[in-house]
Amino acid sequence: MGNDEWLALSIEDIVDPNQKIIDPHHHLWRRADGNDYVLANLHGDTMSGHNIVQSVFVECHAEYRADGPEHLKPLGETEFVAVQAEASEQTGGTVITGIVAHADLTLGDAVEEVLTAHEALGGGRFRGIRHAGAHAEFPEALTIAGRAPANLYQNADFRTGLKKLGQMGYSFDTWHYHYQNKSFLDLAKACPDTQMILDHFGTPLGVGPYASQKQAIKKEWKKDIAAIAECENVVAKIGGLAMPDNGFGWDKQERPPTSDEFAEAQREYYLHTIECFGPDRCMFESNFPVDRMSLPYHVLYNGLKKIVKDFTEAEKDAMFFGTAARIYRLSVQ
Repeated sequence: MGNDEWLALSIEDIVDPNQKIIDPHHHLWRRADGNDYVLANLHGDTMSGHNIVQSVFVECHAEYRADGPEHLKPLGETEFVAVQAEASEQTGGTVITGIVAHADLTLGDAVEEVLTAHEALGGGRFRGIRHAGAHAEFPEALTIAGRAPANLYQNADFRTGLKKLGQMGYSFDTWHYHYQNKSFLDLAKACPDTQMILDHFGTPLGVGPYASQKQAIKKEWKKDIAAIAECENVVAKIGGLAMPDNGFGWDKQERPPTSDEFAEAQREYYLHTIECFGPDRCMFESNFPVDRMSLPYHVLYNGLKKIVKDFTEAEKDAMFFGTAARIYRLSVQ
């Protein structure tokens, strides 16, 4: 589902509407079929009742340059988002204060050229790179199939580029699937001086051949998350677990889940990750508009607030905005 009519079936009062929030993970794009998600669409979601003061754009292969050297084509995305971010400062709504762009880290030390160009184009908002490691074993079973090579994290040139990223003061975002968590752990240990952000819980899958293995996957996932949390250079983005590929099936229902249904279904994943990393190394994310296929923005954040309702105010502040502000070097009033 995910269309406006379907999402409008969910009407809820906003939980704790004064809680300050930075949404550290959303996308923007323009598409030939007209299914755009640009600033107006983002504000339609972020201004639906919660106090979303700032946001961070994360790369999604949008608006790449059509011409020029291949390694510089991702600069078109930063150019596109910088315009959207400038406009966001004039609206009185959520301000896009951070940009996580893409660069091919297998360039090794030569990636410095791309990083310097992103910095020049980002209007002071460029914060890091996402070069995702997600490699789909069964792409035909997935709605969004990761296209990375199987052993990207082991690639020597990739690791050199990742280290260069850290040396230049930028962060590294990535997403991958649950069966790649151990490989990511090895990567994090190999590059301890680069700040890493694990997106989407390491994406435990629940569709296709994984649908019948959910409990076994969760058991192994818990062990992997605990091990990854021991790496001090890694923080966790907690969210992005309402993608169709996670297997909760909400995108196929006649109406979206309520925030109570969302919280009940996903609480264990959130609380385990928070227990392992601690609130100061966790940040709630929306992953919109991808998770918009399963539930509305206001319902998502209601559910997140319900999951951590028993935490202290300081702990909630960390997860809703403090960790994101620190890791992405954002100024919060």
